[in-house]
Amino acid sequence: MHLFYIDNLDSDLVELPKEESVHCTRVLRLAAGEEIHLTDGCGQMCRASIVNAYSKACLVRIEERQHEYQKRNYRMHVAVAPTKNTARMEWFLEKAVEVGIDELTPIICQHSERNFIKTERLEKIAVSAMKQSLKAYKPIINEPTKLSDFLKLNTAGQKFIAHCEGDERNPLKDVCQAQMPTTILIGPEGDFSKTEIEEAFAAGYKAITLGTSRLRTETAALASCFFVNFINE
Repeated sequence: MHLFYIDNLDSDLVELPKEESVHCTRVLRLAAGEEIHLTDGCGQMCRASIVNAYSKACLVRIEERQHEYQKRNYRMHVAVAPTKNTARMEWFLEKAVEVGIDELTPIICQHSERNFIKTERLEKIAVSAMKQSLKAYKPIINEPTKLSDFLKLNTAGQKFIAHCEGDERNPLKDVCQAQMPTTILIGPEGDFSKTEIEEAFAAGYKAITLGTSRLRTETAALASCFFVNFINE
């Protein structure tokens, strides 16, 4: 199954974007009449056939549409401090899309090692991982936001903060409920500050632990995705 991404599938006859056309015709060497699949990243999965295999604008005809393809009955939002090494953040996003994530917000904390990240680069990685794992939903990638501002948002569902302070933390697997919107805060390598933790509590977040090992930021973020998806299986 060859899956391609195009953000507008309103018409039954569509042109693939240039990069997708090149990949279709020059890399995969697909020709007119062959079958491919398309997604708009918003839940639509389409079976299509190639009309003209142009390398810069491959023309395809949609033969069948599926809406809300493999839609889940819960949402997973991870708000994580960007890592000093951007490759580690990109690795997390790629694997998180494969496992299951609906929204990502880079949060800037007091101990953050990086205060800037290129969201357009993350968008490309999310699209690539979505196609690789044959999904029809592309996660929302938000611009970096100060933690204090993020905590002011009217976030629905259950809300957790994974931190390393004190012992009054419950394992995520014991407190996370299935079929509910879930937001998890993951701090930088230096952890959240005590003030940030208190502010999160005041905003309705509950303290959790992801196990006995001390995890890197990107590992903790990915582990939270695994836990939530496993609970909802």
